[in-house]
Amino acid sequence: MPPGSTSAIRRFAIASGSGQVRPRASTVVTLSIVTSPPYSLAAVLATGEPERLYSGLSLLVSTAAEGSPCAGLLAFRGLDLMLDEDLLARAENADATPSLSWQGRETFARSFVELRDSALGLETLSLFACSASVETMSLMATDVEDRLDGVMSTPRFLRETAGAQLVFV
Repeated sequence: MPPGSTSAIRRFAIASGSGQVRPRASTVVTLSIVTSPPYSLAAVLATGEPERLYSGLSLLVSTAAEGSPCAGLLAFRGLDLMLDEDLLARAENADATPSLSWQGRETFARSFVELRDSALGLETLSLFACSASVETMSLMATDVEDRLDGVMSTPRFLRETAGAQLVFV
């Protein structure tokens, strides 16, 4: 059965025999595949601003946590932020988050790391690296695939998420 499909069973009774004396019924079961859109929300996350990436991830995580399948395409600076091994230090840097107070920056940084980890751990959220970003940023596809759900081109991502609400961050 294709991903995002559900099956529906329909039962039909077929009467055989003649007259009212000996009618018989047998049950015939048919199975049909109903295809539903695989994703309810899709986001292209290309921003290098931690606050904006946080907002985009928050949309995806909130929706996926409620059971709705979601997908994200991480491109360029968004991919760089998502893969940052020391995201906590980067988000605490005043140059990266100039609109936040010092105390707010610490809280934000911890929350941002937790949000990223939640996004990476949700089964209902698929995160992909943009293939052009991987190629031009000198990243290895295998390094990206270890952390994300794979590498995908933007046109393919748009085809795969057709029918979903689309957000660009």
